Amino acid sequence: MTDQTKDGLLVFRMLVNGDSETGMQPSNMIDASAFTTSNQSETNHTFFQTENGSVINGVWECAPCVEDIESYPVHEMMTVISGSVTMTNADGSSDTFISGDTFFIAKGTKCTWEVTETLRKFYMIAE
Repeated sequence: MTDQTKDGLLVFRMLVNGDSETGMQPSNMIDASAFTTSNQSETNHTFFQTENGSVINGVWECAPCVEDIESYPVHEMMTVISGSVTMTNADGSSDTFISGDTFFIAKGTKCTWEVTETLRKFYMIAE
């Protein structure tokens, strides 16, 4: 990652494989019981986080899993780099997102998150 500052603002390139030197690191956002195959790998690289943690962005990868989420904990915008995820709303409607798709989940949304093929995504989280 190359950092550039201009007028006190940080500008950087988000790389699909995380940091160019350290790559992706182990992550534990998904409970082990949620994985649907023997592959339980999950990795992340955070590119930016505000001091108070209210805004975070990075790249995340996760093996197939399913989680029922009573109330999504943050506002999150995602762009799928590879793989696929199916989001099912409380009303039963669903959408599947694949490479190149960008989508948003509002904080408090009740949904089912199903990674159907190992997912790698860019994310931007705001509390």
